Amino acid sequence: MSAATAGRRPLISGNWKMNLDHLEAIHAARDLGLRLQPADVGPLDVSVHPPFTDIRSVQSVLEGESVPVALGAQNCATEDSGAFTGEVSPVMLAKLHVEYVIVGHSERRTLFGETDAVVAAKLQAVLRNGMTPVLCVGETVDERDIGLTEEHLANQVRSALTGVPAEAVARMVIAYEPMWAIGTGQAATPEDAQDACAWIRGVVASHVGEEEATQVRIQYGGSVKAGNTGELMACGDVDGLLVGGASLDAGEFVEIVRAAARVPR
Repeated sequence: MSAATAGRRPLISGNWKMNLDHLEAIHAARDLGLRLQPADVGPLDVSVHPPFTDIRSVQSVLEGESVPVALGAQNCATEDSGAFTGEVSPVMLAKLHVEYVIVGHSERRTLFGETDAVVAAKLQAVLRNGMTPVLCVGETVDERDIGLTEEHLANQVRSALTGVPAEAVARMVIAYEPMWAIGTGQAATPEDAQDACAWIRGVVASHVGEEEATQVRIQYGGSVKAGNTGELMACGDVDGLLVGGASLDAGEFVEIVRAAARVPR
């Protein structure tokens, strides 16, 4: 284990997005359990993030069949309760043993207008209910083309972490997901991923301290497949992967996990 990655246990997360009804989700979770053995997971943490209507069903399979996978959610409300029709409280998620909650996914930001302030409020909601936020940050193709990647990432990270205690930052996950690579089949190169993740770690260091920045886990997300997992995970500042479409195929997702587990840390 290199000094750069010492103490950081990689996290491979499968984001199912708005796919699979509760019966399909049960089948997918059981398929995952049949294919994925504790030995495959090895030095990793693994999570799946089904739609809200599937969470209880998936929880029952993961816990009942001892599948070595943590339960995650894709989003949550900023408040714990109240007159917020259509929202899902972080308290409700915690009661279902959800461990990880994605906040600020690019699709939430672009399709549903979530601002940096809303993302920050959701991150706080996840933390106060004892779960781990997976904070998503990333640039558009236009921002990348005019050289604004670093400025944009820094602004998103600093906004989300404002007011968060340093020890809480150290325990959370940040996912770098370039918007130009999500669902396009055009993954970032390992060099792109490493540069961005190293920059994010530097921003965290300047915000809360070097020690916490060394501990925070930074994932890469965007057109991840089994074929590019090894080279992405070999990057010193990439501590895991946020997998979209490929996580809907249990066989492909397990191959991603196995490939990640084979990379020395």
